[in-house]
Amino acid sequence: MASNIDVQEEREGDVLIMIPVGRIDSSNAPIFERLVKDRIDDGETKIVVDFTKLSFISSSGMRVLLIGAKNIQSNQGKLVLCSMRDSIREIFSISGFDTIIPVVQDRIAAIDLPLTG
Repeated sequence: MASNIDVQEEREGDVLIMIPVGRIDSSNAPIFERLVKDRIDDGETKIVVDFTKLSFISSSGMRVLLIGAKNIQSNQGKLVLCSMRDSIREIFSISGFDTIIPVVQDRIAAIDLPLTG
């Protein structure tokens, strides 16, 4: 049975900021995937995922971000990740995901990053 996930949303101009709370793992990754896909299907082309309130992400959650990044790129947009805990950032670095999806220090850097193309 899937457990729920709380994803807060904020907006900075034309940038949608998604803030997942707690954990993203195999039990709730499908729900998170649906949220990300729905936002992209709604026409969002600039999405920042802020990890400030995220304590853990499994490979299932990382897969969701990879799929979201590829989907948004096909719409000439970009998905950017920010504010990761060191332990999560290390996983993204070791796996090479940070070479596929931009990972920046904080929300300000993410918003300032050119998000198109």
